Amino acid sequence: MLYIAVLIATAVGIGIVWRGHDWRLGIRVVSGALAAAAALRLVLPQRDAGMLAVRPRLVDVFMLGSVAAALFILATNIPDQPV
Repeated sequence: MLYIAVLIATAVGIGIVWRGHDWRLGIRVVSGALAAAAALRLVLPQRDAGMLAVRPRLVDVFMLGSVAAALFILATNIPDQPV
């Protein structure tokens, strides 16, 4: 059931972006949720991973970690645009 915590954290991040607050913060929250999902998938046994277990363990960890890193790097490196 820990995947529900990941889902809630991701929804909070998307909500931050949607509400027009700091979009970088929202993307970082989503990135953190995905990184947590990767860590959970790495340590939890198959039967406890729930909806986090989609593919083989290492593929799931690699994909979740890669997307988390990419989102964090993009949110950090995209320059501010003039208004």
